[in-house]
Amino acid sequence: MLFPCTRGRKSSREKILDAAAELVAEIGAGRLTLDAVAEKAGLSKGGLLYNFPTKEALLQGMIQRMIDQVTSEKDALREKAEPGPNLEARVVTKTLLNICCGGKMQEFATGMMAATAENPGLLDPVRQVISTTLEQLKANSDDLDAALLGWLATEGLSNLEMHNLSPFSNADRERIVRAIDRVVVKGIAE
Repeated sequence: MLFPCTRGRKSSREKILDAAAELVAEIGAGRLTLDAVAEKAGLSKGGLLYNFPTKEALLQGMIQRMIDQVTSEKDALREKAEPGPNLEARVVTKTLLNICCGGKMQEFATGMMAATAENPGLLDPVRQVISTTLEQLKANSDDLDAALLGWLATEGLSNLEMHNLSPFSNADRERIVRAIDRVVVKGIAE
């Protein structure tokens, strides 16, 4: 399971989304079929179509679930975060660093990028999240330059990692993460 969401018995919708995520990671979104998803989920095609009437609706559901899970992680981190400067930037950067590493996420991201190349509108909810994040950073940062720089650096690092393009060793990554934390917490020396 790529994105665990529920405890206990899963709904048909969750089974479908899990199956679709696994298939996207294996074969890519371009080769994803509703028949293959139904089979992998152990459901009838009618059961799948009840939840997701089209492949586009299924891909939208996958993206929305990923957004919801990132939002939940961000909210959980915010509740545990120590008070201090640039709280929102610290939460955003930590969330991105937590989710970006991992083979399954890399495979999923690559597969979804292929789908969005065919239909860029699928990324509209992601664009909205990015816009909202920017507005939250602007409204809640003690040092906006440091917050924006930390967020941008984290986005760059996470995108390199999600697409398996990062040239950084583990030691390099740790140094970069420490530098991002330092900038976000202490600001930019002038």
